[in-house]
Amino acid sequence: MATWKPDPTFYPSPGLAAEAPSEKHAFVATFWRGEGEPNKDALAVVSVDPDAHDYGEVVGWCEMPNYGDELHHHGWNACSSALCPNNPHPHIERRYLLMMGLRSSRIHFVDVKDDPRNPRIAKIIEPEEYKAKSGYSRPHTAHCGPEGIYITNLGSAEGDEGPGGIALLDHDTFEVKGTWEKDRGPQYLAYDFWWHINHDRLIASEWGTPRQIENGVHVEDLLAGKYGNKVHVFDLVTRKHLQALELGPQYQMALELRPSHDPDQQYGFIGVVLSLEDLSASIWCWKREGQDGDFTIHKVFDIPAEPVAEEDVDRLPDLLKPFKAVPRW
Repeated sequence: MATWKPDPTFYPSPGLAAEAPSEKHAFVATFWRGEGEPNKDALAVVSVDPDAHDYGEVVGWCEMPNYGDELHHHGWNACSSALCPNNPHPHIERRYLLMMGLRSSRIHFVDVKDDPRNPRIAKIIEPEEYKAKSGYSRPHTAHCGPEGIYITNLGSAEGDEGPGGIALLDHDTFEVKGTWEKDRGPQYLAYDFWWHINHDRLIASEWGTPRQIENGVHVEDLLAGKYGNKVHVFDLVTRKHLQALELGPQYQMALELRPSHDPDQQYGFIGVVLSLEDLSASIWCWKREGQDGDFTIHKVFDIPAEPVAEEDVDRLPDLLKPFKAVPRW
C-alpha cells in the first residue's frame, strides 16, 4: 500500500547519508564475456556486514531470463531526489534496482526489499517497447529524479549511431514516458548525468555511439578525436540545453560525473579517460560562476600513463609503441 511518509533511507544530503547505518548487502552486476558455454547475466548479492559469518561472500543471486544483455551500471528506482520540492513523490520507496542491458536495451526491475539475499525480477521492459517509446537504445545509467526515473542511453532507437540522451520513466508504473530532452542543442554523444537539483541544472557527459564501444575502441575514431570530450548543461525544468563545456579535442571519453556532496554548491568533478598527446588520464572540475552565471570547467589533476620498459615496447600495440607507455584505464 502506498504511503505519504517518505522512505527513511531518503536523506537531505550525501553527508547525512554517510552518517546513516551501513548497508549490509552490496549488489553487483555480472555478465558473460563470451568464453565457453554462454551464461546468462545476473545480479550477485555480497554480504558487507563485518559482523556476519559470511562477510565478503556472495550470498544471493538473481539470474536474468535472457542471453546477451550485458548488464552494466544499475541504479535505484527511488532516492532522495524524489523529494525535490517542486515535484515531490514522498510515497515511493527505494526497493527496485534497475538492471540495464547495455547491449540488449532490455531493462529489468529487481525487487531487493523484502528478501535482499533472494532478489526477484518484478518487471521487464523489452527492447522493442523501450526503443519505440523512448527514442533511444543501449541504456546505461539510471537515477531517480523529480519527474521520474531518468535513464541515459548511448544510441538512438534506429541503430548503432546517435544521438544518445535521456529517457524518462514513470515513478509509479515504471512505464516509459518518452524522451526527456526538449532541446538537445549540440549534444550528440551521451554517457553519465547528474544534477544540481536545488538550482535546476542537469550535467551530462559523453562517451561514444554503440558502434564505437560495443566491440572495443575504434582506433581510427579515437585518433580523429571522435569520442566524447564535452560536458553539457541543461535546464532541469525546461529540459533545454544551455551550455557545452569544451575540454579540447585531445581529451577523449569524458565519462563519470561526481557533483558536490553539498546540495547548495554548484560544482563537481569528471574523469577523462585519455589524452591523445601523452596517454594520460585527467580529472576536471566544473563550476558555476555565481548563483546565476555560466558554468566553466578546468583540469585539476593529471594521471600519467604507465611507462613501459624499453625491452617490452615491441609487445605493445602499434598505436602505443611511440608513447612507450600504456594508459591507466
